[in-house]
Amino acid sequence: MKPQSMNNSANIDQYIQDFPPEIQERLQQLRTTIREITPEAEEKISYGIPTFYLQGNLVHFGAYKNHIGFYPAPSGIQAFQEELATYEGGKGTIKFPLNKPLPVDLIKKIVAYRVEKNLEKATSKKNLRTCRNGHKYYKSSDGPTCPICEQERKPQDDFLSLLVAPARRALENKGITNIQELSKYSEEEVLKLHGFGPSSLPKLRQVLADNKLSFRQ
Repeated sequence: MKPQSMNNSANIDQYIQDFPPEIQERLQQLRTTIREITPEAEEKISYGIPTFYLQGNLVHFGAYKNHIGFYPAPSGIQAFQEELATYEGGKGTIKFPLNKPLPVDLIKKIVAYRVEKNLEKATSKKNLRTCRNGHKYYKSSDGPTCPICEQERKPQDDFLSLLVAPARRALENKGITNIQELSKYSEEEVLKLHGFGPSSLPKLRQVLADNKLSFRQ
């Protein structure tokens, strides 16, 4: 058997046939286990080893001298650290010893996790939008418009949101959309604005005081 898992095979069948029967059996078992979880995934050779592909690479695997290498990406290992603690490996690698049975149930859970993550990533990419102002954002039912543009359209200060609609419109119609502008007016002038009632005045006093400002005397 070759000490390295990579070979020049054109497909997974050819790759597996390049190994002794007992290793072929292990590789086929792993292949079948993955296929049970993601029958819609594409099989191919990538980086010289068997690969399952669904909206991006899902998992890779390969045979070595003393182990079967399984590569579910770093995220697949991170999510199952405790269950994988008894196996050697690295950031994106798991080594299944040839002298022990494959942990089929664990492999299924890892593959299912990788499928979920790849589909989530694909959905996010599908919903990525660029607004007319060049901002990139993810469209969703909760946020169908560009949140950056929405934020820029808000008044400079959020004090207007404290007011009832008639009082808020009265200030906006006068061009008072920030506390600096508000401080240029006296209380009497503000009360004369159409739609502004005296019940809103204490809120404005407090906002001005919080910013070390006050109405013009």
